[in-house]
Amino acid sequence: MADWEIRPASPADVEAVAELRAVVLRADLERLGRYDEHRVRQRLRDGFDPAYTWVIEVGGVFAGCVALRPANDAHWLEHFYLAPHLQGSGIGSGVLRELLGWCDRDRVLVRLNVLQGSPARSLYVRHGFTVESEDPVDVYMVRKPA
Repeated sequence: MADWEIRPASPADVEAVAELRAVVLRADLERLGRYDEHRVRQRLRDGFDPAYTWVIEVGGVFAGCVALRPANDAHWLEHFYLAPHLQGSGIGSGVLRELLGWCDRDRVLVRLNVLQGSPARSLYVRHGFTVESEDPVDVYMVRKPA
């Protein structure tokens, strides 16, 4: 596994994250008939909150991002994107372990949604997430604190 670190996001990170989102989600959104080149980026821009977002860096270079947004009954794991050439290298698992460790210490439930058919779903299952509900586009998952 490559050496990685996370740092707090800043408003200046939004365009890099929006572009990575478009790249990472393209195949799944096309398969679901929902890819729109402008909308995929704009949805990220509209929902980007650097206060709850971390940038993943490998060798000091932008490699991805993840957000952990507090809500009433849980934290939502959102915007978890890793550059395609780094997927499968263990970085995503390492980042996820770190964030889930924070939630476990605070005894916080974690929720997320993943696109139907996305290979990312298996990552979440390996880390203790279970399906709560699903629709034709999204699978909603939850993880109780360890």
